[in-house]
Amino acid sequence: MESSMSTVSAGILLFLIMDPLGNIPLFLSLLRNVAPERRRFVLARELLIALVVLFAFLFGGQYLLHLLQLKQESVGIAGGIVLFLIGVRMIFPPKSGGIFGDVQGEPFIVPMAIPGVAGPSAMAAVMLLANSHPGRTAAWSVALFLAWLATAIILLSATYLFRWLGHSVLTALERLMGMLLVALSVQMFLDGVVSYVRIAVAS
Repeated sequence: MESSMSTVSAGILLFLIMDPLGNIPLFLSLLRNVAPERRRFVLARELLIALVVLFAFLFGGQYLLHLLQLKQESVGIAGGIVLFLIGVRMIFPPKSGGIFGDVQGEPFIVPMAIPGVAGPSAMAAVMLLANSHPGRTAAWSVALFLAWLATAIILLSATYLFRWLGHSVLTALERLMGMLLVALSVQMFLDGVVSYVRIAVAS
């Protein structure tokens, strides 16, 4: 990810990766065995856990990358490929449902917080943001919080949105978000390749 990425564009990227619209049917399914009076509490708790996890990767991810001796360019290229696959999966979802199986009782951390909201792609994205320009941690924190807040609002309104929009409209919106994510992932990949070639030529 280039350091020129703005706070707004970083927030949009994280929002697309969290995919709240695509998670609405899944989260409603996971909460169906929870007592109605506890559903909003459980969902809010899982969202807060996801936020803590993502902030942990935002502040500690760059140290992990340094420990593994990974260059920013290679991480950017790999991140672009991963996000491309996530975007394609959003556009062309697998036909077999129930990727988390039948969860009995009240879900805790898995699968709603992780990987529902704070999935591997979201964790990798915040690590890339932190590594791309460590001096802009405050801006990335704002972007992460705004993306999480928008995700939380949508998921807390999941029941109403599902009744209002319906499954087909939600599916269409998720695929549109997938197309935007594919475009962003291609740009990230190209930025990583250009940076790598520039460094290779200079050396």
